[in-house]
Amino acid sequence: MSESFNIEIISPEKKLLTEKVNSATIPSFEGEMTILANHISLITFLRPGIIKIDGSKETQYFLEEGTVEFSNNNLTILSSTIVECSALSKETISKMIEDSKNQLNQDNLDDKTRYVVSHKIDCLSRINL
Repeated sequence: MSESFNIEIISPEKKLLTEKVNSATIPSFEGEMTILANHISLITFLRPGIIKIDGSKETQYFLEEGTVEFSNNNLTILSSTIVECSALSKETISKMIEDSKNQLNQDNLDDKTRYVVSHKIDCLSRINL
């Protein structure tokens, strides 16, 4: 078995996950990153996307934003907008996509917001297949 590390996924309401895992793929602004045991230390911001966890079972979470810190084989993900993908209904995802598309049609969006909302739509569309 490969080396593992500790992960904690925390939202303001509760801890969503605390366990030892083999890998975690995160959607950072720099691109998708896969974290393995003994990865270099990092702190970064997360953009809308899917977090893929390979632990006791494979789990996926959707988030709109957040931060991540990895140090000494401990990965901490903080987000107020994180939810396990299996908990999202097709109706909820469709509504989120529709709301995001409406947001993109606004004239006063700055480039960063347009980038973030576009990633959100792309990610939600892949979940809603």
